[in-house]
Amino acid sequence: MRNSDSAKSERLMSLDALRGFDMFWITGGHILIAALAAMTGWGVFTWMEGQLHHVEWHGFRFYDMIFPLFLFIAGVTWPFSYHKRLSGGQQRGKIYQHVFQRMLLLVFFGMIYNGLLKFDFENMRYASVLARIGIAWFFCALIVMNSGPRWWIAWFAGVLLVYWAMMAWIPVPGFGAGNYTLEGSLVAFVDQKLLPGRLYLKVHDPEGILSTFPAIATALMGAITGNFLRRPDARIPRIRKFYYIFLAGAISMFVGWLWGHLFPINKNLWTSSFVLFAGGLSLLLLAVFYLVIDIWHYRGWAFFFAVIGMNAITIYMLQAGIFNFRDTTDFFFGGLVNKIGGEWGTLLYAIGYVTVVWTLLYMMYKKRIFLRV
Repeated sequence: MRNSDSAKSERLMSLDALRGFDMFWITGGHILIAALAAMTGWGVFTWMEGQLHHVEWHGFRFYDMIFPLFLFIAGVTWPFSYHKRLSGGQQRGKIYQHVFQRMLLLVFFGMIYNGLLKFDFENMRYASVLARIGIAWFFCALIVMNSGPRWWIAWFAGVLLVYWAMMAWIPVPGFGAGNYTLEGSLVAFVDQKLLPGRLYLKVHDPEGILSTFPAIATALMGAITGNFLRRPDARIPRIRKFYYIFLAGAISMFVGWLWGHLFPINKNLWTSSFVLFAGGLSLLLLAVFYLVIDIWHYRGWAFFFAVIGMNAITIYMLQAGIFNFRDTTDFFFGGLVNKIGGEWGTLLYAIGYVTVVWTLLYMMYKKRIFLRV
């Protein structure tokens, strides 16, 4: 943790708001929607509540979007950060050091999240969400630093095609090639052979070794988009950038859906079709946030999400057990919740939980305290 400097960030407010929107659903948003669905029975809330659960295997729901959207945003911000460091006179060696340290810190935080401090190394899960973000972003950053935008696109397409070819053509003992089941995929085979400790799904880990490979493409999609937004081209006004990003998102989702008939959309395997489908939806969301916040300048509503987005890693780590938000919610709201009871009490508890989380982040925001990695 450190106090930020007083200089304002050059990054787009839409990115912080979108990151906060993404994190909102795992910091209380899901229990708020569940309470509204139970209380009202309205179809829109029932549908939304159903979207806030992961698909068991093949397929896609909104909750499957949260992780890739965060990684996509990390990719978007890197061209801004990289060029800001260069223009500020920072040596490339220092930037390489920063990139490497960021990757190591995220891997380390992921291990702490998974119980490193319990010292049960034999039964510990070593793969993690934060480790995947760190490793995928690291390789994305290296590609951006050592090649031009056309090569980024080539890397993006090449990673997706090579991963598909590996999954489709490399046979797995006892299952053959092109098996996309939980037990029989090449991803599961590699995890079982190379990952120490405990696998999240016993025979497969959603954040395992081989499936981190296409996650690099998710980060690269963000970097390509970020470079497009950053580029000061007078021939492409901001409103046209919105149109291009929105159109690219729609096309990406369509191509991902088509490819999904051959290579199923699957978050656990992080399939190439999943990268395109989730990446396309990420582009659509970014386009809308960019339009409303950075073009139309309707920003008041976005402050709620920006507060969350400015400390996304902080709230993710705190919810691992460092801070018991449920006990705090019970302390402040438990009496009234019990007094009201029923579905209204459940709704009040959900609102209280979100209030507690957001208030802590707001206090950190006002003090300019952020967790930077």
